[in-house]
Amino acid sequence: MSAQVNDIGRGANNRSEGVWAASWRRMRSDRVGIGAMVIVGLFLLLVITSSSGLLAKDWQSEVGVPNAPPTLLGPAPAEATGAIAVPKGPNVDLSDIDPLAPRYKEWDERAAKFKTVDTVKAETLPFGGDRLGRDVLSKAIKGAEVSIMVGLLAAVVATIIGTVLGALSGFFGGRVGDLLEWLYNVFTAIPGILLIFAFAVIFGRGVLSVVMILGLAGWPGIYRLIRAEFIKHSVREYVRSAEAIGASKMSRMFKHILPNVSHVALVQLSLHVVGFIKSEVILSYLGLGVGVDQVSWGTMLAESQSELILGYWWQLAAVTAFMALFVTAFALFTDALRDALDPKLRGLE
Repeated sequence: MSAQVNDIGRGANNRSEGVWAASWRRMRSDRVGIGAMVIVGLFLLLVITSSSGLLAKDWQSEVGVPNAPPTLLGPAPAEATGAIAVPKGPNVDLSDIDPLAPRYKEWDERAAKFKTVDTVKAETLPFGGDRLGRDVLSKAIKGAEVSIMVGLLAAVVATIIGTVLGALSGFFGGRVGDLLEWLYNVFTAIPGILLIFAFAVIFGRGVLSVVMILGLAGWPGIYRLIRAEFIKHSVREYVRSAEAIGASKMSRMFKHILPNVSHVALVQLSLHVVGFIKSEVILSYLGLGVGVDQVSWGTMLAESQSELILGYWWQLAAVTAFMALFVTAFALFTDALRDALDPKLRGLE
């Protein structure tokens, strides 16, 4: 009796692991992929805390003098912060020789306000201030929220459209496949950047508009891969067996075939996130992205262009560092995820 129990126990231990369990096991063995996943997770946590108002909620507040340089040492001297020294006295009038003279009093009052009300908050800016005195670090965090959310949501929209249309075309074929192939060829015949600009004119500016623009312009590549996978799987034995026992077409498509090609859709989704973040940056840089009352990495790059000419480099450095870190980490995470979900690429199985 005990021998039979031991045999049953050994049989349970030898049970083959599931697809997702095996994928997670392969993922854990990739140290670079795990490190990249941690960084991506921290950025997503940053997005959540920013959207909930726990971080960067006062990114529009003018907390420092205009173009305040980066500092961690508390209040900086007036000459280091770019404050203008104006001659004092009741009879001083510079309007005839300096057209900016009427603004000097306003700037002095503003600087005095920061120095008397909240000196540390006004001057201790680790990434400096922009041309309006706003904290560049807070802007970079809020910009990360907008840019990353746009990239993720647009990738989800494109993946859903491409997967559904690819499944219909690959499974049914015939007239349905011909119609969807014609639609695919129309979209791919137009250069991608022109297609994005055309949708931008139709939808206008705003976060949701950018999501729809990128989602509608980005589905063709996913469609083609999913279509090929459905054509390949629709003639396999497990699908034929499901058809023989009376499974409906929708059941065969989404209960039998889709789980076996889900890794393709998931990898394409993660790949499109990086591309869509770059596209959002370009659109916002050109003035076709998020609204004027919002901030993203693209709008920060657009602002830093004029600041760099004057020698104010810190906003450009901040947004470049944030974007480069996230895009690099997400690209490495995507590579690791692709290898984990498709073991044939690494010859592990």
